[in-house]
Amino acid sequence: MPVLFVGHGSPMNGVEKNEFSLGWQAVAKTLPKPTAILCISAHWVTNGTFVTAMENPRTIYDFYGFPRELYTVQYPARGSSWLVHETKNALTNVAVGLDTGWGLDHGCWIVLKRMYPDADIPVVQLSLDYTKPSPYHLTIAKELTPLREKGVLIVGSGNMVHNLGMVALQNDDFNTPFGFDWALEASALFKTLIDEGRFNELADYKRLGHAVQLAIPTPEHYLPMLYAIALKHENEALTYFNDKAIAGSITMTSFKIG
Repeated sequence: MPVLFVGHGSPMNGVEKNEFSLGWQAVAKTLPKPTAILCISAHWVTNGTFVTAMENPRTIYDFYGFPRELYTVQYPARGSSWLVHETKNALTNVAVGLDTGWGLDHGCWIVLKRMYPDADIPVVQLSLDYTKPSPYHLTIAKELTPLREKGVLIVGSGNMVHNLGMVALQNDDFNTPFGFDWALEASALFKTLIDEGRFNELADYKRLGHAVQLAIPTPEHYLPMLYAIALKHENEALTYFNDKAIAGSITMTSFKIG
């Protein structure tokens, strides 16, 4: 099964038809139907590592100030006790807790609603342990590789460049393509390191210079990319899509592995 990293951007992408949500729809059509989906979202950050372990995960509205229509959307995908078991077994060096209180946050459901609108594929989320350094996340992500052989679609959902404190709207449109010089510089560097297989340098991003520090003021949106790239086999194809900067300080860059 291929692997995805998706730049998810605004929650409104879950209800608006735009180039980014259409990009998610298009990439879904290139994939075999998954047996289940494991999503690593920027918006579930925990002390320790957890998986959602409920039969019917709730749709979480973890945002505020958006139009009412966004708060009425439901994504009623089932959970998967099978995928919970397989994920725990794969992460042999990590204690994985079972969570029954979270659900599917907007980093997960706004993307999957576009990719699989019928919500007919089971979904489990895997949390990000904020107490661990970024190289740790690259290491444990590699342990998820056997899930690919079992038909599981692994989706990292975040944004490689994500600095909300420096967002600059143009014409009151969050999705207007526009990137500050430092955001474009960081994005280009990330893609070079990905293309050259220099994944350890990506994980050690604090050494990558000033532009990258502006691009990653906090790591939660960047880490899901490491989970995706860690699963790439040598010489496996990687294709970018939705590769644009928006609002000055965010990139929607996404990629498909395989």
